[in-house]
Amino acid sequence: MMKKLFMAVTAVVLTASCGGGGASDGGASGEGKTTLTYALWDDVQQGAYQQCADAFQKANPDITIKITQNAWDQYWQSLTTQMVSGDAPDVITMQASFYPQFVKNGQLLDIQPMVTADKVDLTQYWPGLAESWVKDGKRYGLPKDWDTMAIIYNVKQAKEAGVDLTDLTWKPKDGGTFEDALAKLTVDTAGKRGDEPGFDKSKIAVYGYAPELNDGSLGQNSWGNLAVSNGFSYIDKNPFGTKYFYDDPKLIETAAWFKTIADKGYTPSYDKTGSLGTDAVLTSGKAALGVTGSWMIKTYLEATEQEFAFAPLPAGPLGRKSSFNGLADVIYAGTEHKDAAWKWVKFLGSTDCQNIVADNAVVFPAITSATERVLAAHEKAGREVQLFVDQAKAENGTFLLPVSDHADEINQIMGTAFDEVWLGQKDAKTALTAANQQVNALLAGS
Repeated sequence: MMKKLFMAVTAVVLTASCGGGGASDGGASGEGKTTLTYALWDDVQQGAYQQCADAFQKANPDITIKITQNAWDQYWQSLTTQMVSGDAPDVITMQASFYPQFVKNGQLLDIQPMVTADKVDLTQYWPGLAESWVKDGKRYGLPKDWDTMAIIYNVKQAKEAGVDLTDLTWKPKDGGTFEDALAKLTVDTAGKRGDEPGFDKSKIAVYGYAPELNDGSLGQNSWGNLAVSNGFSYIDKNPFGTKYFYDDPKLIETAAWFKTIADKGYTPSYDKTGSLGTDAVLTSGKAALGVTGSWMIKTYLEATEQEFAFAPLPAGPLGRKSSFNGLADVIYAGTEHKDAAWKWVKFLGSTDCQNIVADNAVVFPAITSATERVLAAHEKAGREVQLFVDQAKAENGTFLLPVSDHADEINQIMGTAFDEVWLGQKDAKTALTAANQQVNALLAGS
């Protein structure tokens, strides 16, 4: 699905340029032939969606689907440029935190009239997914997948440390059994572990934990899950609330704990590795454990550098909490082929396509009936991933990431504030309180 959930996306303005990525081909292609461009960022998923495109084209021979794929950073850079030039893809894979700014600039099509006319059953999707894509009574996307989070760990290193990661607990005061495990997993260059006398935190061979702390305003891959398990709530209403709570003491003490374990040597120094993703550190064998999402299942379990396995997130004071996030397919407002684009989006959001995606076992499709299919596909391939579904089904076990206006600016503000904490420039209370004031001033001025 994505390497990181959130990054700053430059606000763009829809120009007077007409068009869209699609084209009506004449001549050899046949009169009336329509080509739609469909944008993805995950190369692992491209094969599955090409199978969907093949099935769609067979049923709709007058429409050709051209899939474009760019890596995460390039994807958003290209999209913003294409929006400005009026040449964006007809159909776009969209992340929920990004879409409000495109809506604000008039760049996404309201599909609610088509959903109503074609009687699309929105109850077929996992609860909460369809609702995230509605603003002011207009709907901008149909759900395509969902994800939850888990611990990813190096099997050999965990065995050597003698740690059981299946039922960890976490508390902000002392880190609970989660911090105990991180201490045991951390090894200095002399072979001493973090809980042993003589351990030298200045000379680390293997870190216990590689948190992805450059995680913007959401913390999906780092502080977010633990903070919510500690009682933190991001926003007063979701989607489109009017007040954030980044100054919540429950978040502040969570952030302070992350700084504490860094100071103890259990995690890499942020000033040296802040730009690295968890997967890069783990696959190099320089860290034993991380937190990642279900979109990374095949990347880790098919890795050749190390043997990995998943374990449930630590249970905090309020229990085990995982973000529950989903992507959707949206239509560029400037497309010249709205009817054809809607046909493709409706197919992407249908059982026919999502069963194909399930059988490829690259993500968990948004339609609930496809869940058992994807689990069966993973089991057939020897991948144990039931815990992601168990977390999604657990009572009060998930939370939706916040969707609001000014998301790109909020991401920049909070990303800077968290950087100040991780780098030791400011304490968590000072940095997060000041940043929260900036964030809420933005929303108040909307």
